[in-house]
Amino acid sequence: MSKPHLHLSFFLPPLIGAGGERVVLSLAKVFVDWGFKVDLVVPETSGRHAKFMKTVPEKVRVIDLATPKTKTVYLKKLFKLKQYLEAEKPDVMLANVDYVGVANFARQISKSQTKIIQVVHSNLSREFGTIPGIGQKVKPLFVKWFYPSSDATVAVSRGVAEDLAEMSGIALDDIQVIYNPVVTAELPVQALEPIDHPWFQSNEVPIVLGAGRLMYQKDFATLIRAFAKVRQDRPCRLVIIGGEDELRPELEGLIRELGLEADAQLPGFAANPYAYMAKASVFVLSSRYEGFGNVLVEAMATGTPVVSTDCKDGPAEILKDGEFGRLVPVADPDALATAILHTLNHPLSADILKNRAQEFSAERIAGIYLSAIEKTLA
Repeated sequence: MSKPHLHLSFFLPPLIGAGGERVVLSLAKVFVDWGFKVDLVVPETSGRHAKFMKTVPEKVRVIDLATPKTKTVYLKKLFKLKQYLEAEKPDVMLANVDYVGVANFARQISKSQTKIIQVVHSNLSREFGTIPGIGQKVKPLFVKWFYPSSDATVAVSRGVAEDLAEMSGIALDDIQVIYNPVVTAELPVQALEPIDHPWFQSNEVPIVLGAGRLMYQKDFATLIRAFAKVRQDRPCRLVIIGGEDELRPELEGLIRELGLEADAQLPGFAANPYAYMAKASVFVLSSRYEGFGNVLVEAMATGTPVVSTDCKDGPAEILKDGEFGRLVPVADPDALATAILHTLNHPLSADILKNRAQEFSAERIAGIYLSAIEKTLA
């Protein structure tokens, strides 16, 4: 390792407990442990975001761009970001998720020499396709205008890289694929923590686990329908952990409609999802699309078998086209039910799954990021 004197800045949307932010915080922790000066720049830290600020690693300095909520709030935040770049002069800013273009624009209007590495976490074509109204047309233009001005570009999977190249005009060869730093040193310890939920106190009845925000992308309706079919074949229970209750009423209604009230629950956000994963019989990712699929790696790191939709992008890369877990078509309850049953009856060994998950360890991936940072500064 070299250059621990570097000042690194991570730019993220307000924290809400999402997978993308967890991997950024994992990366920040490794760098601060290595002796780097590390900032986390976020537009807001109060209100509903306050509880998630507790997940920020110690020694990582938080830069809050919050301003009074007026008609010009976004311009004021942009100006504060410009001031930060000029005053603090970080060597590199890693701009993540939705804030790539904002970072590039702030750098352009400032006197800063900070290098911008944009990290794209999702398939933008699919993501923008779900935006209502004019945003569906404006956001792709924003990508074309601002993304090419970054000093370097990282995508979290090959599929995301291919989609980004097509949308932004950036050459595919100029986009480096770096998988997410998912497995931290703390994860195995957290996986052993107790859970205050009666279903997890014994392993008499198998538990099918899902995790993620209750939103369209995650397609938990398909998981619930698949679970109903699995339950016809054998006793089992379904638990879906996650906040952002956008679709909670619809999903709870589906559970009632299928008569699953006694065996399916949506307990909400879990501060420690790894303890749930470790005690589940099978973990299922039912998404319509992903950027990577962090939860698959997290579950594998606890030794729990996994099943996933073969959605774009990430799951097939993580599972090596089905070698480490069954892949099924998107939005197909029958195929998903068959895969869940097969996995319950014929699980892969925990050691095989844990060894695969170590390919995505935070320290290993941080080393790859450091090489990219040094190349950008050279």
